[in-house]
Amino acid sequence: MVATPERAPDYAGSGLLLSARGLTKTYGGQCVVDGIDLDIPERAFTTFLGPSGCGKTTILRMIAGFETPDAGSIVLDGRSLSGVPPERRPVNTVFQSYALFPHLTVLDNVAFSLTLRRQSNIDVAARVKRALDAVHMTAFGDRYPHQLSGGQQQRIAVARAIIAEPHLLLLDEPLSALDKKMRGHLQIELKDLQRRLGIAFVYVTHDQEEAFALSDIVVVMNKGRIVQKAPPLTIYARPANAFVADFIGAATLLPGDIVAGEGANGSAAIDTAIGIVECPAVEGLAKGDRAVLAIRPEHVRIGTDGLSAVIRHVVFKGDRYLVEAEVNGFILQFLADNPLTPGTTVGLIVDRDRAFITRIG
Repeated sequence: MVATPERAPDYAGSGLLLSARGLTKTYGGQCVVDGIDLDIPERAFTTFLGPSGCGKTTILRMIAGFETPDAGSIVLDGRSLSGVPPERRPVNTVFQSYALFPHLTVLDNVAFSLTLRRQSNIDVAARVKRALDAVHMTAFGDRYPHQLSGGQQQRIAVARAIIAEPHLLLLDEPLSALDKKMRGHLQIELKDLQRRLGIAFVYVTHDQEEAFALSDIVVVMNKGRIVQKAPPLTIYARPANAFVADFIGAATLLPGDIVAGEGANGSAAIDTAIGIVECPAVEGLAKGDRAVLAIRPEHVRIGTDGLSAVIRHVVFKGDRYLVEAEVNGFILQFLADNPLTPGTTVGLIVDRDRAFITRIG
């Protein structure tokens, strides 16, 4: 995974949409959401990212009203959601399972929430058309869910969710059942839709590439806590700790000791198994502290005057090869244009301007 340049956020200058304070949830004695504080801006695409069981879906369900927090508060648009049932919250949810009614046509599925409110037929028809136009499904109104592909069903689920014009749209791993090519296509459509609608999306996924492709803000979670909240490029290039560095893309993590604190050039030095490496300093880490040097595959290249390394594994990735090489008992990964033979020795050079020091955690 290679980070791409950060674009100017569409939500710049937006106000605060949602604020959670001290949010806590326990199941069977296990704390799955551990007193988190969180702010979500208007018009932002925010993604909760983390391994299974980290609490990300539970947070989504508490915002939607499907779960009640054991402690803490959620305020949306300046209004406390405490005691407000799901149907009275200005929030809609798109589920992984789509949850379409199999006996209703596309038109009737999308219109369902409006017909329950007994809105006029003219108003319902106009809003259904706008919703289907938004997801490019206008021509499929008379079909039933079983006559649609998985990607088309997901578009209908999104149309049904946006027709009520929610202040916030929640999406719980909505693309996980689709193949990789379809996921990539719908990621582009979702982000484009979010920009056009101008409403906040909160998305849940365990897929790092998906989170980076979609998001203005990524909230990385582990064991019920928020580990880091930042734009995708910051998460990738300057992870808050070793967990984030390891979870976000491939990385070799080398423990070591800080032997030189922040110098005049903003750098620090860490003593590791591959020697002393100078990298950009990290605020709060000083000489003598234990830390981790993180090296991603794109930080490493072959060079005759580099570290002596033995090729262990070569994996074909389509356009390039991912190579694992052993240096002093540690595995460094790097990308190569041509296959290398396992067992051969090469020299490896680490780009010390791009490798980074991070906290243990």
